[in-house]
Amino acid sequence: MNERPIDLSSLPSYRQPRRSLFSARKFALMASVVAGLGVAAYGFGPSPAPVDIFSSPAHAQVDNEVRKVERPVGFADIVERVKPSVISVKVNISEKLAKDDSSNNEDSPFQPGSPMERFFRRFGGPDGLPPGLRGGPRGGGRALTGQGSGFFISPDGYAVTNNHVVDGADKVEVTTDDGKTFTAKVIGTDARTDIALIKVEGGSNFPFAKLSEGKPRIGDWVLAVGNPFGLGGTVTAGIVSASGRDIGSGPYDDFIQIDAPVNKGNSGGPAFNTEGEVMGVNTAIYSPSGGSVGIAFAIPATTVNNVVAQLKDKGTVSRGWIGVQIQPVTSDIADSLGLKKAEGALVAEPQANGPAAKAGIESGDVITAVNGEAVKDARELARTIGSLPPGNSVKLNVLHKGQDKVINLTLGQLPNTVEAKADNDNSDKGGATKGTDVPKLGLTLAPANSVAGAGKDGVVITEVDPKSAAAERGFKEGDVILEVAGKSVTNAGDVREAINAARTDNKNSVLMRVKSGGSSRFVAVPLAKG
Repeated sequence: MNERPIDLSSLPSYRQPRRSLFSARKFALMASVVAGLGVAAYGFGPSPAPVDIFSSPAHAQVDNEVRKVERPVGFADIVERVKPSVISVKVNISEKLAKDDSSNNEDSPFQPGSPMERFFRRFGGPDGLPPGLRGGPRGGGRALTGQGSGFFISPDGYAVTNNHVVDGADKVEVTTDDGKTFTAKVIGTDARTDIALIKVEGGSNFPFAKLSEGKPRIGDWVLAVGNPFGLGGTVTAGIVSASGRDIGSGPYDDFIQIDAPVNKGNSGGPAFNTEGEVMGVNTAIYSPSGGSVGIAFAIPATTVNNVVAQLKDKGTVSRGWIGVQIQPVTSDIADSLGLKKAEGALVAEPQANGPAAKAGIESGDVITAVNGEAVKDARELARTIGSLPPGNSVKLNVLHKGQDKVINLTLGQLPNTVEAKADNDNSDKGGATKGTDVPKLGLTLAPANSVAGAGKDGVVITEVDPKSAAAERGFKEGDVILEVAGKSVTNAGDVREAINAARTDNKNSVLMRVKSGGSSRFVAVPLAKG
């Protein structure tokens, strides 16, 4: 059956759409034409004859120019220039390690939480795991493999990748953009920043990328190039979505956050800016599902440049060290210390015989500047000190018991391994002493020397009211309060006295130094009124 065409204009409800003379596109055309008319258009000369800007030849020319401007600019030229510097990195783990059952071998690199276990969960087989980690003991004597990315930084074969890509690897191979495969040697690694330097033998004219010297701005374009899922040579685009991110991987976290799709296998690959320079090294993704959800993290090029220079020179990274346990200055802590701003790094405990302790820095001091540069928070202090070479002299501005002072000290070298502090044995802490209530805190306290395993100093918490402010701040049974408002305490009476003094000074909270296990921290506890 043939249907008769319907003339929509004949229908009562239909109206021919009117063209708006002030649409965005035509407004741009009008502005362009007016700009080309000269001063006469603004009343400074004889007026020209009327021009139909929507049908004249001038309109056609302007229209073409506007179309050229509106056309999106691609990244093909940049990609063509930088892509040859990017490599795929393949690692093999020896058969001996493959045969070892991690459940029976505490030294195995595949222990839960170890770098290699995390690596293979990110970049292994289809389910993120190599054959030997897919349930049960690894058997069959098969070597394990994983893949990541990297990029050349010099024509003689030096390349950058992630530490977690090559850590523990028995053999490293790289494949270049033109499909050639080379064996690579690990020159050095730095677990704290997750950077590794490798060297490819067999060439002296490799295409290489330049590390950016500038800091990217939020909103800048970024191109991620790498080897996702073993596909190789893959380019994705996005923007810098945030900076200075702390993702809990270590004290030097200062990641660039990007929204360019990054997946398993992209680790160690470069993130380029529109100048074709490496702004960062892709190292982690936020992914509840295991795939890209648009949030990835890259190590800034400035950090990479500093670390790589040391790895190339000596295979390891040496960092400055002052020997303090630090924590952030929260608004409650700032109030209790009388600070106007919640800035600086609070010294929870100086390490015995460390540079800071020898220079006179004490628990409760706030480090506010290094060599005249203000310290925003504890992470910034760690990064600033860590970026300086051991043996350097530094000037620290410190708030000590309410007074500003300047302390000069010589940096030590950050130990490669952290000495574990022995935990106090609190197994008998509940024993004979019930303790004395401090109702306004919601704590029951007893002298530490009266409770087995609690030590000699301070007061031990024997009970915590679960509805109290102290419970909200993380106090728990067995913790030892060493100081309240900067004063040492030995019994519940000392605690009450310090709290009353803080109230007299109109403080909203009181600062306590608390020892939990083998470490101490400061906690600001709000004071109940009345």
